[in-house]
Amino acid sequence: MRILVDQNLTEYMRDLLPGHDVVHSSEAGWSELANGDLLTAAEAAGFDAMLTADKNILHQNRLTGRWIALVVLSTNRWPTIQQFPERILTALENLTPGAYVEVEFPRPPLRRRPPPNRPKPQ
Repeated sequence: MRILVDQNLTEYMRDLLPGHDVVHSSEAGWSELANGDLLTAAEAAGFDAMLTADKNILHQNRLTGRWIALVVLSTNRWPTIQQFPERILTALENLTPGAYVEVEFPRPPLRRRPPPNRPKPQ
């Protein structure tokens, strides 16, 4: 499968997708294209799917009539994505032309900062 990785994701995504032809949008010279133009360029270049972390892509573009499949990741945090590559691979295995799939990742636990050291009142 030929996959385009959007600018908001790292180019290391290719390491998680063995057996696929993965191209980052910056490698294709499309890093400055807006989403609609990027989807049009990707379809014209023969990409089967696009990976993005832009959750608004569904609402910002008209997707009807497009045959490129969209896989939208719930985060662009590389350490989180790296822990769960099977979620992306499963989504890619089940794609159909023009599909829209959201891939959810667990949120990392919140870390509370200790309160600042305040001088004791005298």
